[in-house]
Amino acid sequence: MAMNSIEQLCPNCGLCCDSTLFADVELRAGDDSKRLKKLGLTLFAKTKTRLAFVQPCACFDGKLCRIYADRPNRCRKFDCGLLKGVAAGELTANAALKKISAAKIQAENVRALLRRLGQRDEPMALTHRYAEAMSAPIDLSDEGRAERHGELMLAVNDLMTRLERDFLR
Repeated sequence: MAMNSIEQLCPNCGLCCDSTLFADVELRAGDDSKRLKKLGLTLFAKTKTRLAFVQPCACFDGKLCRIYADRPNRCRKFDCGLLKGVAAGELTANAALKKISAAKIQAENVRALLRRLGQRDEPMALTHRYAEAMSAPIDLSDEGRAERHGELMLAVNDLMTRLERDFLR
């Protein structure tokens, strides 16, 4: 991966670290869990044999990874579809930046809708926030709430479609 693409795109994105793309990240062989804890990651047992850390990542400052040189292997090996597209010459960096901007706007729209529905747990992964909001009982006498649930469903569908098309390929 060309460092120039990473330097241009990643600080303008962060969707792989802010819980938009992933709810958690599993550690891989070679990751030193004790060292990663000392660096600031909160680990949990995802399975009997796998540790993971939740998203949004505690080491993400909104633009960059504070532990980039020491990041877990899964993070080190992940290249989003936009990075791959730019590296392959299928996409310009400017076109990728526009896609990033559109995805971030859509993700913020989802977060705003979640807040309007009362789900304000910002440190919780976006998909978990959505699941919690959608599992809450709907008071059918509150027509606006049912409409906001519908808006949220459509916004999440649009976001997931965009993420799968542009970032998770």
